[in-house]
Amino acid sequence: MPYPQRSILFCEDLPTRPVAGKGLILVTGAGGYIGGRLVPELIARGYRVRVLVRSHGESYGLRWPGAEIVEGDALSIEDLKRAMDQVNTAYYLMHSLLLGPKKFENLELTVAKNFRLAAGEKGVERIIYLGGLGDKNDFLSAHLKSRLEVARELMKGPVPVTVIRAAVIIGSGSASFEIIKNLVDRIPVICLPVYAKTLCQPIGIRDVIKYLVGCLEHENTRGREFDIGGNEILSYENMMKVVADILGKRRWFTRLPLPLNTFSFLASFITPVPAAITRSLLEGLGNEVVCRNEEIQALIPFETVPFREAVKRAMKIEEEDTMQSRWSCAYPPNWNLVPRLHELPRVPHYISRYWIDSPKLDKSLFYAFCRIGGKEGWFHNNWMWYLRGEIDRLFLGVGMSRGRRSQSELWENDVIDFFRVEKIEPYRRLLLRAEMKLPGLAWLEFTVKAENPHLNRLIVTAYFEPHGIWGDIYWYFFLPFHYLIFTRLIQAIERQGRSRDREHLMPRT
Repeated sequence: MPYPQRSILFCEDLPTRPVAGKGLILVTGAGGYIGGRLVPELIARGYRVRVLVRSHGESYGLRWPGAEIVEGDALSIEDLKRAMDQVNTAYYLMHSLLLGPKKFENLELTVAKNFRLAAGEKGVERIIYLGGLGDKNDFLSAHLKSRLEVARELMKGPVPVTVIRAAVIIGSGSASFEIIKNLVDRIPVICLPVYAKTLCQPIGIRDVIKYLVGCLEHENTRGREFDIGGNEILSYENMMKVVADILGKRRWFTRLPLPLNTFSFLASFITPVPAAITRSLLEGLGNEVVCRNEEIQALIPFETVPFREAVKRAMKIEEEDTMQSRWSCAYPPNWNLVPRLHELPRVPHYISRYWIDSPKLDKSLFYAFCRIGGKEGWFHNNWMWYLRGEIDRLFLGVGMSRGRRSQSELWENDVIDFFRVEKIEPYRRLLLRAEMKLPGLAWLEFTVKAENPHLNRLIVTAYFEPHGIWGDIYWYFFLPFHYLIFTRLIQAIERQGRSRDREHLMPRT
């Protein structure tokens, strides 16, 4: 369905209690993995929540009823000031891993500086920041070094900062978890770099959320730094062996003197996680990430979830298709530089449209095309879609492997393979924006239009705005395939709608 289901809450047994009259709480990075889990918890505990997003969609109000949604760019100090107006506490949960290790460092420092300045000017009383574990005296990977420098930048201002540092986060939708799980699931012989013996203290997503909420509710965490982790210290190889055991997969592990760059590049082809994120995360294999400051356990005491149990819970949520947020929810690079379809100064240069008339209900057809992609595929000619995705991966694009967060529900900004949902109009329209490597801008639109009281017209439209001569060549090269792909696609969607009508009309006994 296109609407969000009830949120799964983690803090019902948290030892701290909601603070009455706390004031307005700002959550940045709410469209991402951690923020998407934190916002429902804060709302459920009675806090007034404001969410900063880069692009406002109607589904945010459905996901977080009662939250105030503010559109803005963290690179703009003015946007941050507007978001922080009358805010008591601000959560800093923004990351830029999709830019790759060479680009995100400078960008993150710029965002952190803007955040610090805006918070100081608007009188914010507190900042809570989630960073990465790592010995400050060690030679850190670019990702971990950036996380440390962001914390330092935030602490330069007058606003007290609570810094929480975590290592690998285990949960449904976590990029780290999906990398580990897919490597184990898809490769019978796993060749690991020598760094796979490095120690790590993983933590479950529910425990991360508990600490984030607990720090808000415990005054003694103000202006302090804490390390958070589960109750086990494991090597990356041991974590993979535990996952293999849970999956019931017999795997052989061997170590080769592979450079981390080579290993991360190969891993990006095997897992759904793009090369930019995979490389940024896997380069941290060379750093030991274990808790050295565990004072937070005395302030917010609760029993953390063991690694094996965290993996089982993550897999169960995936099987039940109740994942609330996923790494793919994060905005892609240059999001603000790419116009939406309705923001183009004119109609796209190339348009290809196909339709079919159907006696099926508009609701039935709408639900059918809202289920495309992911595990269910594209209903027809799947091999052609997958081939296009593999070509995209060769050029370090996102490819088809990102799949979907959920097969049963869809929100604006959700990923569908190499598309992202730009607009949903219930029972009428689904607009997808292409995020593969292209010499231009592309959209794919599904609409249902009533032709008469007995017929609905199902329409599939491809839009393309070329960038130069290569864009024109690209369009005409693929144009012969459009008829084959899209005529078969709308026929398959209509058949899906037919089966759904039978389900709607099935008598209940």
